[in-house]
Amino acid sequence: MANDATEPMMTRRKYGEELRLRREAAGHTQVSLGEAVIVSPSMIAHIEAGRRRPRLEEAKRLDRELNADGFFERWLPTLDEAQFAPHFAEAAESEKLAEVIEEYAAGAVPGLLQTADYARAINVGTEPNIQATELDQRVVNRINRAKIFDDPKTPRMWAILNEAVLRTVVGGPKVMAGQLRHIAKLIRSGRVQVQVLPFAAGAHPLTDNSLRLMRFPDAPDEAYLEVLYAGALTDEPAFVRRYREAYDLARAAALPLVASLELIESMAEEYENAMQEHP
Repeated sequence: MANDATEPMMTRRKYGEELRLRREAAGHTQVSLGEAVIVSPSMIAHIEAGRRRPRLEEAKRLDRELNADGFFERWLPTLDEAQFAPHFAEAAESEKLAEVIEEYAAGAVPGLLQTADYARAINVGTEPNIQATELDQRVVNRINRAKIFDDPKTPRMWAILNEAVLRTVVGGPKVMAGQLRHIAKLIRSGRVQVQVLPFAAGAHPLTDNSLRLMRFPDAPDEAYLEVLYAGALTDEPAFVRRYREAYDLARAAALPLVASLELIESMAEEYENAMQEHP
């Protein structure tokens, strides 16, 4: 890389490309390098693709194994300033590169489907003392995340919404009406597929959990499980397989696509009527 000392900020893609070039120059495969620096081969693939940043100790081991003169440790702190909570940052990076995203939402609209008004209201509701500047930034971040749908083909998204997502009044009837109309518009555009899991379905493997599954063209599938103020991202095949089974069971219990859209639009109409009754 030409004169890296003069570059004030490095993107994860450039960092990953540098790792690939140095790995190949050293005669390593992703598997052999992973073994040498004690990380999984898939982690090496993720770093090279710009989806991950190594931990500090991993960066140091990469420097030693590849005779990189401290390159990976030196540039680690400059990688793309974080815009998200630490537990979600890696998942946010992954969604930009996924070709398929499947999500189960237990209690709130998935971030990628949120309107600005809903995003603002849900953040205030879950964190009443949030500072105005941080709130504004979170809303901007959520809206920017949805720009991945500007591509007409990828990622493809399939969401399962617990009925509680539709019936929990976030921000009032006006906000909810706008949010559900937005989801319906995305469905009718063919950009996303949404099913509703009704209360009548009872308990299921994802009860009280929110789950995201992501598939990539050049890396292992990932699963992201989120709870309050914490989340876990994994590409371990055994875990991903179990999460996949849980997701498929939830999808099997959900309403069909057409019935789900009808319920979403019916609920939107109910909220619109409530706006007129209580302006």
